[in-house]
Amino acid sequence: MPLLHLSLPSHRLLVGGRGRLFFPSSPRRICLSVRAAGDAAVSVAAGAYGLPFRPEGAAHHRELSAAVAVVERACCLCVDVKRSLFSRRSSILEKNDQSPVTVADFGVQALISLELQRLFPSIPLVAEEDSASLRSSKADDNSSDILVESIFSAVVDKVSNNGSHLTQDDVLRAIDRGGKDAVSFDSNPATYWVLDPIDGTKGFLRGNDALYVVGLALVVNGKVTVGVMGCPNWTNDDIVNKKDDSVAACNGRGILMVSHIGCGTWSRRLSADIGQFNTAQDIWKRCFVDTCSIAHMAHYCIPDSQTWDMIPLSATYDSTTDATDPRNENEILLLSVFCGSLCKYLTIASGRASVFVLQALPTTQIKSWDHAVGVICVQEAGGQTSDWSGEPLDLAADLTSRRIIYPRGGVLVTNGALHDKLVEMISASYK
Repeated sequence: MPLLHLSLPSHRLLVGGRGRLFFPSSPRRICLSVRAAGDAAVSVAAGAYGLPFRPEGAAHHRELSAAVAVVERACCLCVDVKRSLFSRRSSILEKNDQSPVTVADFGVQALISLELQRLFPSIPLVAEEDSASLRSSKADDNSSDILVESIFSAVVDKVSNNGSHLTQDDVLRAIDRGGKDAVSFDSNPATYWVLDPIDGTKGFLRGNDALYVVGLALVVNGKVTVGVMGCPNWTNDDIVNKKDDSVAACNGRGILMVSHIGCGTWSRRLSADIGQFNTAQDIWKRCFVDTCSIAHMAHYCIPDSQTWDMIPLSATYDSTTDATDPRNENEILLLSVFCGSLCKYLTIASGRASVFVLQALPTTQIKSWDHAVGVICVQEAGGQTSDWSGEPLDLAADLTSRRIIYPRGGVLVTNGALHDKLVEMISASYK
């Protein structure tokens, strides 16, 4: 088997058509037998993490199997970190946009980056975080050493092969592999991963009732083809085992949702012991959006940072957050218990809500990782996603980095049955 020699730069990759990688510099060289090592590792992941559909009908089943494995381990990392989070003030940083970032955000990104690089070294990663704040803090503040050590410990505990040869610099480089300066695309179609290490960090910090999601998607030629979302504190109505206090099973909590283009959206409970569970297909449940076709009877979600009067539909409907209130045809129910955009996608794909609507604001960029995995999970569950004009979200609009999307007006996610009607209503009110 011939070896593929790759020159790895210190921090930046260039991506050409079809996701090919070009290296502008050669600080060190490694030899990778991609088929011998990568395929064997992915085969192990696929065998351990059975999918609910046959691989023959899923062109990217290898990538999905690997994504399921690593997202589930990432969820376990989140639960472990959350247990000790509030005992360490140094476990939380504030980014330039005043949003919080935690050991779990960095740890999940490092863990998933390391695993994907090991299994699919030629596929780049677009992700939310980078290590700049860690490195700058480390230079100025000794307490940041504790933060970096905490991130390292969390990752080593979950990475394959027990992280026996992993260093802190390896972990920081893994974080940066998905950062804003890591990869440059061109105008040609590309294949790449999109990761939100924790969507809903404020919810992660708030407590058990606020949802948060680890979201990973594979984009191929501009289309999301594979998606995995893990939500460790999702309440499963049909699974309750109060005697089980394991990391993912407390009070029947935890969901793993997977989707592959053309194969549907499926979910199962997060494993109590990561990597040790029954792989029978009957543990998976097919997910479908709800069937509501009457706009005022639907259940709606909006971002935590926005209010109903910012949404054009408010010109037609008032809103209430009290499900016990009697409603007429001029009032809708607004669900307000979720944090983060992916939590809303998860809720719609599972049939617990009908509509998620978000307004694009001139002061806020809409990031690809807040939507990519949700798009395919809702789509394969029977729903629909578009901008306010009804056009699909363009993940390639940001030509060089694939990090920002520019939906006209905003984002509309529905159960499909309501989509055309709501686009028409929004278009009539939105200027």
